[in-house]
Amino acid sequence: MTDNITAQLPWLQTIVAQGPVPLFATVSGAHLYGFDSPDSDYDLRGAFVAPLDQVLRLGDHEDTLAVFEVRDSKELDWVAHDLSKFARLMTRRNGYVLEQLYSPLVVHGGDWLDELRDIGHGCVIRHLFHHYKGFATNQRQLLSQGDETVKRLLYCYRVLLTGIHVLRCGEIEANLEHLSALYPQPQVTNLIERKRAGKEQGALAPGEAEAHHEPLTKLQARLEAEFEKSPLPEELAGFEALDDFVVRARLELGRG
Repeated sequence: MTDNITAQLPWLQTIVAQGPVPLFATVSGAHLYGFDSPDSDYDLRGAFVAPLDQVLRLGDHEDTLAVFEVRDSKELDWVAHDLSKFARLMTRRNGYVLEQLYSPLVVHGGDWLDELRDIGHGCVIRHLFHHYKGFATNQRQLLSQGDETVKRLLYCYRVLLTGIHVLRCGEIEANLEHLSALYPQPQVTNLIERKRAGKEQGALAPGEAEAHHEPLTKLQARLEAEFEKSPLPEELAGFEALDDFVVRARLELGRG
């Protein structure tokens, strides 16, 4: 837990406790990726357990919670899904929700989170490649279409390296500083330092984005190569365990 997150922890925990029973809440976004700026907002993500008396009714129950709050000029964005929805997303080769699940910046956790993380290893499959390939392509398009910020460039590197790492090792690692130590990218260190010292939307110098085209293209090719030789399984495992987990959590935590 970083000092910055620790200082805001009481506020973050208060927000999480105000809604439905939380199963877990973790910090995502720039703080998780290791390149938060002084003016970065707090992206809080997780899962909650909707009350049984809502789930059992004929009508649809609210399965997504979104809260936005500002305190002392700091913005907080808390988005969580009902456990059933979150679990379904886990099974759909969704790297984004797995990054939330395995974020080391835990605001609310405990035994339920620990068990869900154990089950979640069965969702770390070879075809997560498609998530990271698509995400990287989108980020590079945004960069080429005029969003020439340090943040956007760092997102390009982060997504590619996270994808490469999970295909090689079966581990969800979203912190770019950690990733660039494992897969050295000398140009990334300076970008991280600039982002941490500057503004959230700090601009790149004219022509700077173009200078990163070649290293990003090489990383994208490496992502493709890692997909071809990845030792990860083709299909998810533990669906029944995940299904049972959702039922047990609903019965125990959803009674109110």
